[in-house]
Amino acid sequence: MPASEPAPGASTDGGDRAAQLSDEEAMRLALGEARAAARHADVPIGALVLAGGEVVALRHNERELTGDPTAHAEVLALRDASARLGRWRLSECTVVVTLEPCAMCAGALVAARVGRLVFGAPDPKAGACGSLYNLCADPRLNHELPVFPGVLAGECGALLVDFFAERRGEPSSGPGPAR
Repeated sequence: MPASEPAPGASTDGGDRAAQLSDEEAMRLALGEARAAARHADVPIGALVLAGGEVVALRHNERELTGDPTAHAEVLALRDASARLGRWRLSECTVVVTLEPCAMCAGALVAARVGRLVFGAPDPKAGACGSLYNLCADPRLNHELPVFPGVLAGECGALLVDFFAERRGEPSSGPGPAR
């Protein structure tokens, strides 16, 4: 997202107050971004970073688009947020993502010292924020962050189930997301 354009949800009144998004409102923005990933055959996962209530980064999976195995929505959003804010420590930021982060993404959240994580659907096959592992709350690591799971989980999960069913040429049904 170019720094010259206001981020979606950003305050445009010229004042000091940024628009405060609820977790649900932020997740709806992330869902819109997830749908963009599906348009180029990437798994529909969207993520955003909030700083002071303002969206400073909004991204979706781009592994298929770029051929980059690290191009998960969360990693791309963290990179954009760091560039926009001019620092790697994102302790005042909230990351909102449509699917529970994998080990790589959870590790990136910890490394960036993110202040808070909100996610939609759990990922029983690869989730590293409560499902298989809990990297965000491991006291052996140098940072822990609060995790708020299940925000619009049904809608987030349905988007993934429908995506994979369509790829298999099946009606949408069945469990679970996997990246």
